[in-house]
Amino acid sequence: MAGRAMLKRSFDLIAVIVTAPLWVPLLGIVALLVRIRLGSPVFFHQPRPGLGAQIFELVKFRSMREAIDAGGQPLTDAQRLTSFGRWLRSTSLDELPELWNVLRGDMSLVGPRPLLVQYLARYSPRQALRHEVRPGLTGLAQVMGRNGLTWEEKFEWDVRYVETHGFWRDLKIMVLTIKAVLTRDGVNAEGEATMPEFNPGVPPRQPSH
Repeated sequence: MAGRAMLKRSFDLIAVIVTAPLWVPLLGIVALLVRIRLGSPVFFHQPRPGLGAQIFELVKFRSMREAIDAGGQPLTDAQRLTSFGRWLRSTSLDELPELWNVLRGDMSLVGPRPLLVQYLARYSPRQALRHEVRPGLTGLAQVMGRNGLTWEEKFEWDVRYVETHGFWRDLKIMVLTIKAVLTRDGVNAEGEATMPEFNPGVPPRQPSH
């Protein structure tokens, strides 16, 4: 197990460093676009649980407007997400700064996506197994349906990844991720700007017709 983790970490570092001439200029271009279209701050920072549920600071490009309107009233995610923000998310360019998290060792290129800290207390024992590996930029759940899946389906794919991950599976997921990004499948759940909050004690909202 330790050898597999060391190989995975080495691959992450080599892949990110070797491809830096490609993603560093892109990072600068997207940062400039975010600054022009959404203003400051350019980056979005948020605590997320990683390996062993240890908290780290995730960094992404900001894709939403301010959380309140001119009258001080809170806005919904749908109201905050602009057309530019939707484009950022559909292309996954908002995730590009997370390569810094990969370099730091907070994340891996492939693994379960890092979710909100408040979800930790809501997982079943099986769902909590997703924290037995580093979270990833992409993962098995992302190539199997992304936000088009239910939370339960996503968590099951996450746990299957934990149980079966390996070098060749990671390579396959990375290739399938390119296809998923190009086709832009499953960017958001039906009737949602992204995904509804994971709260197993609350019945899911029925879509309007």
